[in-house]
Amino acid sequence: MLEKYFVRPQTVDRIRASWIGAEVERYVGWLDGHGYAARCVLWRVPLAVAFGEFARTRGARTVEELPEHVEPFVAGWVAARHRHRRVGGRPSAREVRGPIEQMLTVVVPGFVGSGRSHRPEPFVDTLPAFFEYLVAERGLRPASLRNYEHHLRHFENYLARIGAELGEVSPPILSAFIADRAVAGLARTTLRDGCGVLRVFLRYAHREGVLRSDLSAVMEWPQAYRLSDIPRSITWSEVRDVLAGVDRRSPAGKRDYAILLLLVSYGLRGREVAALTLDDIDWKRERLAVPERKAGHSTAFPLSATVGEAIIDYLRHGRPKTDSRRVFFRAVAPVEPIGPAAVSARARHYLLKAGVPVVRPGSHTLRHTCVQRLVEADFSLKTIGDFVGHRSAKSTEIYAKVAVESLREVALGDGEEVLA
Repeated sequence: MLEKYFVRPQTVDRIRASWIGAEVERYVGWLDGHGYAARCVLWRVPLAVAFGEFARTRGARTVEELPEHVEPFVAGWVAARHRHRRVGGRPSAREVRGPIEQMLTVVVPGFVGSGRSHRPEPFVDTLPAFFEYLVAERGLRPASLRNYEHHLRHFENYLARIGAELGEVSPPILSAFIADRAVAGLARTTLRDGCGVLRVFLRYAHREGVLRSDLSAVMEWPQAYRLSDIPRSITWSEVRDVLAGVDRRSPAGKRDYAILLLLVSYGLRGREVAALTLDDIDWKRERLAVPERKAGHSTAFPLSATVGEAIIDYLRHGRPKTDSRRVFFRAVAPVEPIGPAAVSARARHYLLKAGVPVVRPGSHTLRHTCVQRLVEADFSLKTIGDFVGHRSAKSTEIYAKVAVESLREVALGDGEEVLA
């Protein structure tokens, strides 16, 4: 594998002569398999060899001893390069530490770098089985579990801030916490969801004997009316502006164009787009399958020519070579499937780029646009709900409460023809 990146045999021999030469070559194989560019490999390999020699001079004799030498090496490397480079050209500690820790995750079993930490579940010391209870007894899905974790982590941090234990929670503390969250500017629906999570948690804490009384009954939340808002949809001309802002000459542009079309054509959720696999596309029958939707069912759509051509363009000229069956991948190394957050982030990027004024721009903006277009085409709410994967027809009612396009015409003109 080293010969693929280093032309001179002497360079390859020098790398393999290092006491961690085998580990470095294994790391190069990992980089190659994850689609890293040659320039990245050429930067990381000398750094890894230098780190190995540094650790050896400090007494390291096994690969397992390497992690304890990372920070001294990073500090020395940055300081040494700073003395020989002009101000502004100093390498950051992150630029050096990242490749070294990445190599260690490949060659040292169980090594965890200093990057983004994986925090334990909230209240894991007090109620370690709570999340198991949510899965086993309440049947919650991973997305719902993440929602519970998000709200409970804020509650855990609040108790730590005021110096209170979970067993000391009282109605005044709960009221103060809700007021604190409200001051943070949360939407009423978000605050209501957080109160619902806390109510379930308090009931479980009482059942397990951590709380003397069941405080779930004292939990109150702000009233949020389901039909009080209008959908975050945009006009079809604005959709064209968003699509026109995609540079389809690059692999990332080909991917993003296909993603945007899927969002606005079928009203898919971000996680549904991210989860698409090659097996979900039936080219012979021109069908697109979306399994395991939020409502617990699957949907099969006719594959439109425009969407199909965009996907084909990406598969042929933009998708990296990989054995994975997932459709959409990161445009930069490491080569990995994109996640729901990335889908929403790309939609947000192009909405802002097009200058479209919308509250909380993201993938759901295009989903709302798809649903609103179906409403204006006089499809029944049941048909629309089935199309976009709503669990209940009530979820679709908000789109029928106003004629958005007609109201826009009223605002732009005298409205007499519209209201006649």
